[in-house]
Amino acid sequence: MALAHTHLGRRMLSKRHEFASGVSNLGPWAVYGPFTICDLPGMPRPKPLIHGLYGWTPAYGFRYVHPANRRAFEVLEPVGKLFEKVSEDEENEWLTLRYDEQQFLVRPELFQEIQRKPPFSFGDEVEEITPAPGQYRRFGLVSDVYWNEATDQATYQIVERKRKLPRVYQADELRLG
Repeated sequence: MALAHTHLGRRMLSKRHEFASGVSNLGPWAVYGPFTICDLPGMPRPKPLIHGLYGWTPAYGFRYVHPANRRAFEVLEPVGKLFEKVSEDEENEWLTLRYDEQQFLVRPELFQEIQRKPPFSFGDEVEEITPAPGQYRRFGLVSDVYWNEATDQATYQIVERKRKLPRVYQADELRLG
């Protein structure tokens, strides 16, 4: 019994040491302590997220959309939807844009950056602030972000239990859940 207790004691001490020192046997991504991954030496800070519109329609022709993404991008109907700019290549020939869980390679000429950062983005857990009378409050994940250029504001569609709700919400009708 004493041997088992000693072994358990060493194991606990070892875990306590890992927690205090920030070192873990789970690899470089498991970090403990009151700091973030950006505070570690040699780790670059993440770039701020850039949002924008890509006003492409099939009438523009297909040279603006990478051949591997043409069909999916056409089905998405990108006009009026807000994209996240993921990256651009070295030669500035292609941008990688994200919409929900999809990424697309497109030419940069049609990308229009917006200055106002939307309060919610893809995958954010949100809840309805004031449900309709007699209705339950809706909870879900942001799946679609639309941009109204006239009002310079985003509207949102959410997925609740794997089902997209038909209602489109204004930002002031939702809060982070």
